[in-house]
Amino acid sequence: MVDVVDPVVVKSAAVLARHLRQGRDRRLAVLEWFAEAGGAVQPGEVRVPEPPLAAVREAVVWVLRGTVSHRLLELARGAAGVGEEAADALYEVAGRLLATRPYRGSADPVLVRAALEADEDVPDGPDFKEVVHLVAAIGLGAQEVGGDALAEAFGAFALFGLTAEDWAQMLGAVERGESPPVDWGLLQQRADVLGPVQRASDEQLLRARTVLLGLRLFYGLYAMHALFMPDTPALAALRARIDESGMFPVLDHVISLSPSPRHFAEALAVCLEPLFDGLYETLVDQLAADPALFQLPGDEAGAVGFMETWTRALRDQTTRVREQLDES
Repeated sequence: MVDVVDPVVVKSAAVLARHLRQGRDRRLAVLEWFAEAGGAVQPGEVRVPEPPLAAVREAVVWVLRGTVSHRLLELARGAAGVGEEAADALYEVAGRLLATRPYRGSADPVLVRAALEADEDVPDGPDFKEVVHLVAAIGLGAQEVGGDALAEAFGAFALFGLTAEDWAQMLGAVERGESPPVDWGLLQQRADVLGPVQRASDEQLLRARTVLLGLRLFYGLYAMHALFMPDTPALAALRARIDESGMFPVLDHVISLSPSPRHFAEALAVCLEPLFDGLYETLVDQLAADPALFQLPGDEAGAVGFMETWTRALRDQTTRVREQLDES
C-alpha cells in the first residue's frame, strides 16, 4: 500500500480536472493545461506542473488538421495537375470556407489613435480574403496563379511594410527576367504546418510557448497605444522595433490576448518558426535596455502616475465623445 502520493501527480490531476468538462475533448484540456503551465507564478504560488509533452504535440496536430487553412491546403494539393475545372472548383470551395469565417485584421494602433484624436473615421484593417491566391499557388503552382494575384495575397499581410503594389513590381521584374528567379518550392515547404510540430522536440515546444506568451505581451503593449495609453520612451522604443521588422500585421493575425485552446495551438505552431523567435529575442533585448515601460518622463510617481494619466485620458475622451453625440 502506498502511503505517500507524489505531489506532482496530485497537482497534475487537479489541473487536468479543472480543464476537463463532460463532453469536452481531452486534447483541448491538455492545451489549456500547457498554456497555464507556462504562465507567470505569483509569490507564494506553486508552479503548475507540465503536462506530458507528447500529449501536447498530439493535441496541436489534431487542432491544425481541423483548421480552415489546412483544409484549403489539402484541397489545393488535390487540385494540382487535374485541370482548369479543378482549379475553378478550388476557388469556389475556398470562397465558401473563407466566407464562413471572415477575418479582417486590426488597423495600425498608431493610425487609430491619430484618427480618434482628430475626430476622424478609424481606418479599416487589412482584408485577408486575397490570401486564397497564396493557397492556390501552394497547390497549383505559382505560375498558374500569376504574379498579380500573388502580389495581392502577399500584400494582405503587409509583411516588412510592403504593399500589394510593391510586391507586384518585384514579381513583375521576376517574370520579365529583370530579377533573379524565385524558388517557389520554398512556398510548398513552408506550407507544411504539421511536419514541424510532429518533428519538434520537447525543448522546442517549450521554447515556442515562451515565444508565444512573450509576443502576446509585446503585442498587447503595442495594441493598447490605440486606447490612449500614455506613451513613454520605453514603449515607443518597443513599437519602433516591431515597426522595423514590419511584423505588426502578422502578429495581429497570429496573436490573441484571450485565446481559445484552438487558437493557442495554431499560434504555438507558428511560433516554432525562427522569424518569430528572432522577433521575440529582439524585443526582450530592447526591454532589457529600457525597462521603464510605465515611467513617464519627469513623473516620480512611476506606474501609479502612469495609470492615473491613462485613466484621465480615457475619461476625457469619453466626455468628448458624449458631448459630440449631444450636439448632434
